[in-house]
Amino acid sequence: MANQLLKTGFYYQLNLGKKALLKNDFKASFYHFENAHVLGQRHIIRHTISHYYMLIFGIKTNNFKEIVGQVLRIIAALLFTFIWVPKGNTGGSNSSPIKIMPIRTALKKYF
Repeated sequence: MANQLLKTGFYYQLNLGKKALLKNDFKASFYHFENAHVLGQRHIIRHTISHYYMLIFGIKTNNFKEIVGQVLRIIAALLFTFIWVPKGNTGGSNSSPIKIMPIRTALKKYF
């Protein structure tokens, strides 16, 4: 049940992020992609998808740091998801990829 709840929450946040990105609401889109990352980071496909959409965000906003950071994080997600992920890490290049972070209040219901 917990896995299904995480999956449902992940796709909900991902879709909110995609809709906001289409509207050029960049702050909201990245917030939702970060939430999707937190919810999907223990599943290799969802983890990688969250970084892919952060890469799309970086491309759309011409954010070179985000583009490079997400390319590296996509590779890391594919290689290391089964080994270890830093709980609560939001996945953006604005934070260390190995930093454990507190789970946002809005996401605690999924854990």
